Amino acid sequence: MRDLKIPDQRHPEKAHRPDNAQPKKPDWIRVKAPTSQGYKDTRNIIREHKLVTVCEEAGCPNAGECWSQGHATMMIMGEICTRGCTFCNIATGKPQTLDVFEPGRVADAVAKLGLNHVVVTSVDRDDLDDGGAEHFAQTIRAIRHRAPGTTIEVLTPDFLKCSPQALETVVAARPDVFNHNLETVPGLYPEVRPGARYFHSLRLLQRVKELDPSMFTKSGIMVGLGEDRQSVLQVMDDMRAADIDFLTIGQYLQPTPKHHAVDRFVHPDEFEAYEKAAYGKGFLMVSATPLTRSSYHAGDDFARLNAARQARLGRV
Repeated sequence: MRDLKIPDQRHPEKAHRPDNAQPKKPDWIRVKAPTSQGYKDTRNIIREHKLVTVCEEAGCPNAGECWSQGHATMMIMGEICTRGCTFCNIATGKPQTLDVFEPGRVADAVAKLGLNHVVVTSVDRDDLDDGGAEHFAQTIRAIRHRAPGTTIEVLTPDFLKCSPQALETVVAARPDVFNHNLETVPGLYPEVRPGARYFHSLRLLQRVKELDPSMFTKSGIMVGLGEDRQSVLQVMDDMRAADIDFLTIGQYLQPTPKHHAVDRFVHPDEFEAYEKAAYGKGFLMVSATPLTRSSYHAGDDFARLNAARQARLGRV
């Protein structure tokens, strides 16, 4: 895993910010360092195919566990983002030209890893007319060809500066799950996600359902950024109004002193309360734990999501 403690090298755009103290993590946040052979095998396949994973770029605390099981979240379109979200550990700057061979390499890695379910995400590419939508579609099609038994989940940018056809291009490629994270409550967007727009992201997910009512939609937020309980419950209501099926809630972890400060570590009991409230509001699937991330246990969750839909249809 790359060194995440040198913000001036990976995040020159954040270098002018004052340092925020990084509080000591509670026991329920701590994870073991990766040492297994499975982890090493996954890492070698990723390196062999010259791929980027969000597991490394975002410093995910679950990388050791997931890679040990042969799971990795593919990050396409490079490792440099055009946005500068204050929570995110991915570098900001001018991205390189798209690699036309990347979809094929991703598909080959998925087949070699033997994945039943794969998550494909990306950096934001505001420099591209379609935000990278066609590259997403090509990657989906390549995986379908190379690993036809694998279900596909995409975690996309918001396509804020693109025409409506960008979203339509991705949906037409028919991923099994369309995920786009709201990340936080609307009141924190100016500080946490300044390049995005809360209601645009909501509308994006609602539009997916309008284009393909059978497609699962998914979104997630972090807590511990300074939100309160009522604002989280309001986000749940907004998501349900947009017909979102699957909600994830996880603890925000500060990558470096130059990133947004951790306001507090939310106790596991509060996550359980959020999960109960979300199911009460009608979500088909909810994952709310301190270590929950968008792609954490995504394959198992997809199976449960399908089962939940069938059970609900059976009651109608």
